[in-house]
Formats: sequence, structure tokens, C-alpha cells
Amino acid sequence: MKDRNDITDIRSKVEEYIGNRVRIKANKGRKRVVIKEGYVENTYPSIFLVNVHNEQLNNYRKVSYSYTDILTHNVELTICD
Repeated sequence: MKDRNDITDIRSKVEEYIGNRVRIKANKGRKRVVIKEGYVENTYPSIFLVNVHNEQLNNYRKVSYSYTDILTHNVELTICD
């Protein structure tokens, strides 16, 4: 039952970041790490959305991550200054 409380804590912290610029470091497996910057758009019961700026196309796209990704350290979320 401890994991449930951890996910609830993670969700409440991500909710505090809504509208703030964040840096996402995602582990994609096989030593591939992707670092993106964007802002947290919304949170849902099991996922949160981040609007990420695509510099090559000069547009934004939405990327979703789950709270368990943060819990298992596959995704790191940090606030940008």
C-alpha cells in the first residue's frame, strides 16, 4: 500500500508544476536518454501531459507520462529557472 501513497504524493507534486516550465529526462532503454523542455499542461488520475517545443518544426506537441515512470526513475522531472 506504500506505493499507492507514493504515487499520490508524486501526483500532487506534479499538480503544483502545472503551467511551469520543466525539463524532462526520460530513459528510453538501451542507454538512450531523451531530454526535453516544455511546460506541464494538465494532470489526470494516472498520467500527466507536457507540452514540448519541437525546435526543428517550430511547434509544440503533447507528450504524456505516467506517475509510475517517475516512481521507477524512468522519468526525471525538474523545474526550469
